[in-house]
Amino acid sequence: MKTEKSEAPHANVGGDEEGIIARIERVQATYGYLPQDKLKMIAEETGRSLVDIYGVATFYKAFSLKPRGKHLISVCLGTACHVHGGPRIAETFQQELGIRSGETTPDREFSLETVNCLGACALGPVAVADGHYFSKVRTSQVKDIIQKTKKGLDLIEVETDARVFPVEVSCARCNHSLMDPRHVLDGRPAIRVTVSFGTKHGWLALSSLYGSFRVVSEYAIPADEIVHMFCPHCHAELIGGGKCSECGAHMVPMIVRGGGVVQICARRGCRGHMLDTGGVPLG
Repeated sequence: MKTEKSEAPHANVGGDEEGIIARIERVQATYGYLPQDKLKMIAEETGRSLVDIYGVATFYKAFSLKPRGKHLISVCLGTACHVHGGPRIAETFQQELGIRSGETTPDREFSLETVNCLGACALGPVAVADGHYFSKVRTSQVKDIIQKTKKGLDLIEVETDARVFPVEVSCARCNHSLMDPRHVLDGRPAIRVTVSFGTKHGWLALSSLYGSFRVVSEYAIPADEIVHMFCPHCHAELIGGGKCSECGAHMVPMIVRGGGVVQICARRGCRGHMLDTGGVPLG
């Protein structure tokens, strides 16, 4: 889960702010929202007032005080998406689901929210369902997106799925391109990095199609193994400050050409990822 670093209204209160955020993130990951009794527990553990804890929880939009549905759909209403029809897309989702933004369907199947930016302005209007990005969405696609989400978005056909689109990435440290035309996956140059795990040290190539799960490596990586990824040019480790919201492993950041950041979970087989809250999953 990605959390903003802009100054929050509670920033002038002393104490371990990062520790509070980490505790809240764990509760959110466990329950899908922030139950009041768990927030009270965090207040007691940290010696802070419940008002302070609620201040943190309500400042970051990644947190929710209400139970969310089984599936979460976010529609971008940022400037770029707005001018390309984002409000119509949001309205169509509301009509199809029978709820307004910020609400959950009575059967707890879907929650709907609108956000100011999803980090993919060039692809607007954008909607994200259960972490999967849909670019250049049309109103005629909304019903199909809802049906696919309900069925399961991990069932992907690379050749025909509209959620799959190419990205070009570079090292977050030296800004050198990580694209390698010598390794082709899904018909496009792969993203190539150096990895280490256990006593092994070799190369790893990932598909540059966002939404594809194809990966090829010099050595077989066991399931659930956490790998360390390095830039093959400056040799710096690619490691972000956040943890995977699905498994808790560290995230690997890469800069997207044209703006944004792809982050992938370092655990083999985990599909936790974000494109400036999403990315190319490892596994």
